[in-house]
Amino acid sequence: MARTPKAKTPKPVRSPRRRGLLGTLWGWLWKLALAGTLALGVVVLALRVGGFPPTVNMLINKVSGTEIDYRPVPLSKISEHLVLAVIAAEDTKFCSHHGIDFEAIENALAEAEEGGRMRGASTLSQQTAKNVFLWNGGGWVRKGLEAGLTLITEVGWSKARIMELYLNVAEWGDGIYGAEAAAQRRFGKPAADLTRREAALLAAVLPSPNRWRVDPPGRYVNRRTEVLQRRMRIVRSDGLATCITDPAAWAEAQAERRAKAAKRAE
Repeated sequence: MARTPKAKTPKPVRSPRRRGLLGTLWGWLWKLALAGTLALGVVVLALRVGGFPPTVNMLINKVSGTEIDYRPVPLSKISEHLVLAVIAAEDTKFCSHHGIDFEAIENALAEAEEGGRMRGASTLSQQTAKNVFLWNGGGWVRKGLEAGLTLITEVGWSKARIMELYLNVAEWGDGIYGAEAAAQRRFGKPAADLTRREAALLAAVLPSPNRWRVDPPGRYVNRRTEVLQRRMRIVRSDGLATCITDPAAWAEAQAERRAKAAKRAE
């Protein structure tokens, strides 16, 4: 007896209305993404020429009841010692990288895989992008946003502007933001008058400013300060801060390096 073939189950058909709703949703998402990108570009360009707006972290601390001390000043009114100190402490490749130090990230991951503590590999550029636009914490989502913002700001801002913003929005504990407020509160003087040791002390506590103290410094901070003072001399002698201390000479050196690379490639 011949078997009756089973009737094929018809595939569900999406209603035109549902397809229309999905298309509308994606359309709005693209528009929002485009609008956000354009708005970000406008903000980056605006901050290229000046201004020191309050940051998300400042607002969060303010809402939580912390008294905020924020006294932004131009880079010309911040001691060169502090520029050398933060480069020595946080990012000796600041003048040579393009925002993200991939070699440092690889080394940090390799050390972690071998059982070591996962150390930070964020450049000063990344920290500036995070401090200006984002917030502390947030895991990989924030890290992804931070990476994208870093690349955008490296294109939109000069190295000097990145350093200027970094030194004005970095937190030095107790609701103190920026070099001027830190210098006034910790040493009773303007940031322009910081000595080499005072600058090294401020840079020494940057990784954890609410735990490590400048007034008075503990044994670890004193030891780290001494190391940083030696590194500051190397930063200066090796020209690792030239993009800030002598931008014209740095630009000329960069142009020569690119010309040599192009000649080798021919």
